[in-house]
Amino acid sequence: EVQLVESGGGLVQAGGSLRLSCAASGFTFGDYTIGWFRQAPGKEREAVQCNSSSDGSTYYADSVKGRFTISSDVTKNTVYLHLNSLKPEDTAVYYCVADQDCYIAASLWRYWGQGTQVTVSS
Repeated sequence: EVQLVESGGGLVQAGGSLRLSCAASGFTFGDYTIGWFRQAPGKEREAVQCNSSSDGSTYYADSVKGRFTISSDVTKNTVYLHLNSLKPEDTAVYYCVADQDCYIAASLWRYWGQGTQVTVSS
């Protein structure tokens, strides 16, 4: 059974940083693409980041380019999303997702974590 568990969210002031973790289990790390989505209150889920396994490209939403980066620790089956220079508009529930490749549409991802709340105060 594929399981994704996010952690690391919290309350931070504008300009601050957070590191979100996504611990994956139930599949061989590397056999699935892992990405990140977020959902702000009253808004639809938005793709934030993912690495395409088909062509090796990396997608970042325009709103986070230059501020968010991704890293991973294969020994821990964990992917990290580093959130820097945070803005109040980054406030959202952040979700870790997994599937065969990188998709912009939320509906195409089969596996979702439970989400972690990020709140950025002004």
